Amino acid sequence: MKIDLFSIGPVTVHGYGLMIGIGVLCCIFMGMRRAKKYGMSEDAVIDIAIFGLIAGFLGAKLLYLIVEWKTFIEDPLSVLGSEGFVVYGGITAGVLAAIVYCRIKKLVFLEYFDLLSSSIALAQGFGRIGCFLAGCCYGRETKSFLGVVFPEGGLAPAGVRLIPTQLISSAGNFCIMAILLWHYKRRKRVGDTGFFYMLLYGVGRFLVEFLRNDDRGAVGSLSTSQFISVFIVAASVILLLINRRKPEIERGACNEPDAE
Repeated sequence: MKIDLFSIGPVTVHGYGLMIGIGVLCCIFMGMRRAKKYGMSEDAVIDIAIFGLIAGFLGAKLLYLIVEWKTFIEDPLSVLGSEGFVVYGGITAGVLAAIVYCRIKKLVFLEYFDLLSSSIALAQGFGRIGCFLAGCCYGRETKSFLGVVFPEGGLAPAGVRLIPTQLISSAGNFCIMAILLWHYKRRKRVGDTGFFYMLLYGVGRFLVEFLRNDDRGAVGSLSTSQFISVFIVAASVILLLINRRKPEIERGACNEPDAE
């Protein structure tokens, strides 16, 4: 809705970038507080956030490049220099970076995945507010009073009432965060909360995609993100079922809520 928020001298603060920054900081702060609360490493949270952020940025851009491959071939600079990113690329690359880090540091990845999944959802919620300010990831035209009219100069079509898919996604991510915080205290096995995040996000993303109208690539009748969501949801269900074979967490362990 507002690409440039304000300027301080030669520096202009963009709405999208500011929301991404706020989301990352909140993600790290929340992760550190909860790591301390549950007897886990705060330093590991910071390291995972840093490496995950770098890998996530590159992964989100790489998947966008793949989705916009034809445009990239015709005009590489227009794609590389654009603000386009695909969230699933960022999530995948960020998770892979966290797995590698935990292996190197001899940490149990699934313990940190459980802990930080709610923080990831929080960051995504702020990120979608940034999308709303920039006008990207916009929805279909609507006559509903809930529709939003974007001004000239943004990425969304101006002067027409559109479904605010960005705010719907943001609200969904904040709800996922709240559910995961509740679930973490009640999880029976290590990995359950992280896999549950995959399930909730995959289902939510698949549904929201029906409301979007921006150019984001397609695989058959599905958008690129819907196509990926199918595999994410299937993988999460399989992993949750496999996880049921593992022994349950012993309540009273140092990183469990009963030990507070």
